[in-house]
Amino acid sequence: VQVGAFIGVASAEPAECELADLLRRADIAMDHARGSRSARPAWFDAGMERALVAHGELEQGVRFALDHDQFVPFFEPQVDLATGEIKGFEVLARWIHPSSGVIAPDRFIPIAEELGLIGRLSDQVIRKALLAAADWDQAISLSVNISPSQLADSWLAQKIVRLLTETGFPAERLVVEVTESSLFADLELARAIVTSLKAQGIRLALDDFGSGFSSLSRLRALPFDLIKIDRSFTAAIQRDRQSAAIISAVTTLARALDVPVTVEGIENAATLDAVLAMGCRTGQGWYFGKPMG
Repeated sequence: VQVGAFIGVASAEPAECELADLLRRADIAMDHARGSRSARPAWFDAGMERALVAHGELEQGVRFALDHDQFVPFFEPQVDLATGEIKGFEVLARWIHPSSGVIAPDRFIPIAEELGLIGRLSDQVIRKALLAAADWDQAISLSVNISPSQLADSWLAQKIVRLLTETGFPAERLVVEVTESSLFADLELARAIVTSLKAQGIRLALDDFGSGFSSLSRLRALPFDLIKIDRSFTAAIQRDRQSAAIISAVTTLARALDVPVTVEGIENAATLDAVLAMGCRTGQGWYFGKPMG
């Protein structure tokens, strides 16, 4: 039996605070030690308490934002790299805060996941995106992201089909993006959901390809229509030969499997030229325009 402990320590002069406050500070320090998996005691400092208060305020803010319809879709263009023609858009969630303005998803998505609200948030954003894009050029596709926790929902396919029915958006114009790492928890459930979506005419994309494990086995096990190469490889393409080799290899593999590839994170002309030389035909990134509402 292996036994361990996390320890939080707080100290104060007798006149500085009440015993209850001192215990609360020690408890905050212990939570900090637990979160960092530290092998040594964590000493309380005021920054820990400020971070805890900020986290609590953010939790309340996310709940309020959901109740008051403050999450909206932004659209990032996906283009034909050779011609510059827009082929589709990826839907990205943004929080329009009444006082802080536009808040990026890296601040609120983890909170929504933690609170079990990511499904509700996703429905809100996808519904708005489908309504906005329903009358666009019928050749333009719309890509939406599904979180790992959503992929554990056996009713996910039915929920997406309901959104399509209620908004009148054509199923064949929708691409559902699933991250490679989200497939590990329950491959059989993921297979059932993917099969249900494809039966409705919805296309499936394997997002962040190459950043997880067993990529080839996932491609063989699930019928993906599109592979998206993770932006971490694209960002390093100019200085890291391994990243360039991975992009080239994935592109060659995808061509052999007759699966289209989209390269994420194209930020400048040099990167565009590099991925074009490797045979990539579709991409997205700030070089073509920042996401806009």
